[in-house]
Amino acid sequence: MYDFDSIIDRTGTGSLKHDFKGKYGKGKDVLAMWVADMDFRSPPCVEEAVIARARHGIYGYTEPEDSYYDAVTKWFSSLHGWDVTKEEIVPAPGVIFAMATAINTFTQPGDSVIIQSPVYMHFRDIIEDNGRRTVENSLILGDDFRYEIDFDDFEKKIVSEDVKMFLLCNPHNPGGRTWSADELSRLGDICNAHDVLVVSDEIHADINLYKKHTVYASLGDEYAANSIICTSPSKVFNLPGLQTANIVIKDPELRSLFKKGYDRTGYSQLNPLGLSTCEAVYREGDLWREEMLSHIRGNVEYAVSYIDRRIPGIRAMVPDSTYLLWIDFRGLGLERSAIRELLEKDARLWLNDGRSFGPEGSGFFRMNLACPRSVVEEAMRRLEEAVKEI
Repeated sequence: MYDFDSIIDRTGTGSLKHDFKGKYGKGKDVLAMWVADMDFRSPPCVEEAVIARARHGIYGYTEPEDSYYDAVTKWFSSLHGWDVTKEEIVPAPGVIFAMATAINTFTQPGDSVIIQSPVYMHFRDIIEDNGRRTVENSLILGDDFRYEIDFDDFEKKIVSEDVKMFLLCNPHNPGGRTWSADELSRLGDICNAHDVLVVSDEIHADINLYKKHTVYASLGDEYAANSIICTSPSKVFNLPGLQTANIVIKDPELRSLFKKGYDRTGYSQLNPLGLSTCEAVYREGDLWREEMLSHIRGNVEYAVSYIDRRIPGIRAMVPDSTYLLWIDFRGLGLERSAIRELLEKDARLWLNDGRSFGPEGSGFFRMNLACPRSVVEEAMRRLEEAVKEI
């Protein structure tokens, strides 16, 4: 029903992904498969909501109405079996904004915040840019080429480094792991035992390719009471430029303190177009989401199979969730700088360097597969030819 295979020219729109190749030192003919937005048009209900709002012609201060909260809570309930009330939702301009607000509200300068690396690079940025200290609980690359959690190290670091907050990436970016309820509860038990606040980034929760997502706060009251859950329609419906997120805080005291911290940022009402489109996709976007997920699964399976069959020395991690493919180039026996040159100069591909996700990501690169199949096919052909020339 929906078209995910047409190539849409995004140049000339100020697209970070496509219009800034020169600024980042990339050649004009590189395939941009890096930053995590999609090369698909959002669902038709998004365009309809924007046009309807634009026709009114006034863009004044706007607050979400009851219909907005109704759409958000019904989405959480129907997709994740997670019951949330209107009062527990704090609309915000973005997940990273909310996480930074939590850091400034619930920790002090110099405090330690723990992450599980390799992980989304902005976790480290918001910790250190706000004068806190990053503590790393490195994920373990298992024999099945999937990330596992080192629980002993996690608790040891929390105690030895006097950790105050845990930034959880659920699902994991860049590896695509959908953490199980057992894994999440083990993390939560450690955090609750040591009074560590859990701030869970669940922005990719709705892009569950192969496994059902578990919302951290849905594990039970004791987990919900010590957590802040950061959600957004931006990844699943390709709306990051409209800057709308919904932060769920079950505990009234935590929520009150978070709102005070939010107020200190000086940010007030959200973008009216973001509010309108968020409500629209949560009411009318699920069929589009299902078809998008089918397309992404096809892209993942094509790319992983191609690499396994035809490109020796490279291995791809199959993601449970997200549209991101984490690729291990270490088997080529090249230095990181040589891998970058191979990708950018020879294969003419622009991917995210894994080192930016933490030292454990050195030798890996992240590929964005939210694009037409023909782009994935061309990327694989380019990569194969470049590796043959080594």
